[in-house]
Amino acid sequence: MQGSHQQGSHHTIVVTGGSTGIGRSICEHLLAEGYAVLNLARRAATIDHADFTNIEVDLSDRMATDDTAKKLAEQYKITGLVHNAGLIRANLLEDVQLEDLDYLNQVHIGAAISLSQAFLPTMKLEGFGRIILIGSRAALGLKTRTSYSATKAGMIALTRTWALELGDAGITVNTVAPGPIAATEMFHQVVPENSPKMQEIADSIPVQRLGLPDDVARAVCFFNRPENSFITGQTLMVCGGASLGSIAL
Repeated sequence: MQGSHQQGSHHTIVVTGGSTGIGRSICEHLLAEGYAVLNLARRAATIDHADFTNIEVDLSDRMATDDTAKKLAEQYKITGLVHNAGLIRANLLEDVQLEDLDYLNQVHIGAAISLSQAFLPTMKLEGFGRIILIGSRAALGLKTRTSYSATKAGMIALTRTWALELGDAGITVNTVAPGPIAATEMFHQVVPENSPKMQEIADSIPVQRLGLPDDVARAVCFFNRPENSFITGQTLMVCGGASLGSIAL
């Protein structure tokens, strides 16, 4: 680890959903900054690095998630968690399935709680920790996103609550909330690559472009750094201004 990034024993970070898209970029950026990264995902990432480890787990399985979290806490001194894993399950209100809500609630919120609970003892013992949740601009509202928006908004509430509870233990908790991010499976499941819709969305964003995974990863690295200890409970919209709203007069 380089320079001031190596403070205390902040070295090992768990990233969920780190095999593709935003998660993969987060892993690569953290590795470049000198951290050891444990990727929790349903499929392994093809990242060849001495400090990178894949752990295959389905975070929608509560028992498997709890078991994996406890084992990792025993095997590693984990002082960082980036909970990035997520999915959409889009539907208009009339067609929303409560089974989808339950599924997203476990992946977005339940897994965040289980993993944080498992790693908290080490963070508190070290007097240092970084918990970063990957939310979404959709928490502010978006058509067809009842279950997704509700659970992503819930992650913002977790961030604010945990920041209050954990600040005196040297643990910061923040959310990075991406807007439209191209070059990700989630985005292109909704908007086909190279379709006219991509340009339409870009034109609607104040900075006139879609985001990329690296944009999100850089924000995660900012919150993760030990020197940024006076920032907690915050939600940073990485959205090119798409969260601002506007009216034409």
